Amino acid sequence: MNWMLNLAWTERHCVINASPLILLGKLGYLRMLEQMIAGVQVPDAVIAEVSVGKGEANLGETLHWAAQRRLADQPIPTEVAAWDLGQGETHVLNHCLLKNRFAILDDAEARAAAKVFGIPVFGTLGVVLQARLQGLIPAARPVVAQLVASGSYLAPELVERALAKVGE
Repeated sequence: MNWMLNLAWTERHCVINASPLILLGKLGYLRMLEQMIAGVQVPDAVIAEVSVGKGEANLGETLHWAAQRRLADQPIPTEVAAWDLGQGETHVLNHCLLKNRFAILDDAEARAAAKVFGIPVFGTLGVVLQARLQGLIPAARPVVAQLVASGSYLAPELVERALAKVGE
């Protein structure tokens, strides 16, 4: 987690996937995300995935937010398609490669692909920790508890190690 010590990522743009988008939207943290980084973009494929659950809490607001930051899907190169990921993950990685962006992804296989492609990647937990380091939230632990209550699986050992990195 050395990336947390380097705030240079706040000067870059990111492409966000469905799971972090939904979770941050449910908790009302999308505006906070905008304060943390230079820009957030959402591929059409991710918006399509998110729109499947339109009845969920805050999803209408999340979709509106995402639509204002949409990226038209681009043809997928063979090396990205070969990973056989979901449409959202595939388009997130493709846009990151095309536009030199970093990715916000929670999916383990997509994160592995990002590593192979040299794409910097952060998960929802990493966003929360970075928000704590930047002073945008007073404490990370309550937000992490909200993530878990909202359906995010985070291994308890990972949570404790991560929280220790921000002094909690």
